[in-house]
Amino acid sequence: MSCPRPNRAATEVSNPLANRNLQVLMLSATVTLATTIKQAATELGFDDCRIATAGRATHAAAFESWLDDGCHGSMAWLERNPHRRTDPREVLPGCRSIVTLALNYFPGPHPPTGWRIARYAWNEDYHDCLESKLKALHELMKGWGGEQRYYVDTGPVLERDFATDAGLGWNGKSTVQIHRRLGPWFFLAELLTTLEIEPDAPFGDHCGKCTRCLDACPTGAITQPHRVDARRCISYLTIENKGPIPEVYRRAIGNRLYGCDECLEVCPWNRFAQVSREATFHAREAIFNLTAREILQLAQEDFSRIFKGSPIKRIKLSRLRRNACVVLGNTGSAEDLPALDQAAHGEDALVAEHAHWAIAEIQRRLEASGKL
Repeated sequence: MSCPRPNRAATEVSNPLANRNLQVLMLSATVTLATTIKQAATELGFDDCRIATAGRATHAAAFESWLDDGCHGSMAWLERNPHRRTDPREVLPGCRSIVTLALNYFPGPHPPTGWRIARYAWNEDYHDCLESKLKALHELMKGWGGEQRYYVDTGPVLERDFATDAGLGWNGKSTVQIHRRLGPWFFLAELLTTLEIEPDAPFGDHCGKCTRCLDACPTGAITQPHRVDARRCISYLTIENKGPIPEVYRRAIGNRLYGCDECLEVCPWNRFAQVSREATFHAREAIFNLTAREILQLAQEDFSRIFKGSPIKRIKLSRLRRNACVVLGNTGSAEDLPALDQAAHGEDALVAEHAHWAIAEIQRRLEASGKL
């Protein structure tokens, strides 16, 4: 099913659960609450749904140590109320169960461009799509007397811990959740609920001795299995980081304009990945028709139009142009120098500094090849 924009009218019209006869379902002695929720999740388009028991997160202590070491970088919101983030019962009083859900977003091979963006950001913002589905499931569960809170990586929940507890994949050595049928290409969502629902069993860790994700990380951000230093991660550097990208990591970024899929792409469990049924996750032509130089030269009105509804829009034009400078510094040619020179003498200091770096990198390559 397609994902409409999350307005009330659209949700009511497209909700496949709207005409469900709850009384008939609940009268059946063979249908458990867990089974009914899973059937509803399937009707809504989720690819998997499993149940965990609410409690203190398995890796709560490891998360607190990670914060103490400053590995979250400038993501200050992760520091707020860690007792809430590590125990859903602090978020929703009376919480007994967590419904964990997976939605495949794999859009296929990257379109042929001179730059790359993380696959989850190829089109519409996934939050809108998942939240409309979660709202529909919440309304169903509310009919049974449940009080819910639902999140798509926006709430204070260590979601991967509870997904692992429920057997919805396992947490890989890259810290990315891996699913036996979907590989690493899926979004996680969850509903905290006061309903007591029979939990599922864990599936177990199936990474074995594989270290491909650690070996492939361009900046060595996976400092040990199950631990990522965000300050070195390309996704953090190009998205969450609001300031200059440290020079020590700029060459390693290569042609990555927004985010990084390296640890996902090398995962052996990709052999089971299938292209998502959700059309809103597939490549948006208007984005992939642009060159890195054209992105650097985008005007604000064009940026707003082209990236409307895209998760890329949230980093704003300045940071996207900053990232384009790094891409051009690593991949650009003499033809890109005029655009970079204009950016280097522009009013945006963040972009200007990266443009100066990019010019120096291109000139270095041209000198080395005898073309300058």
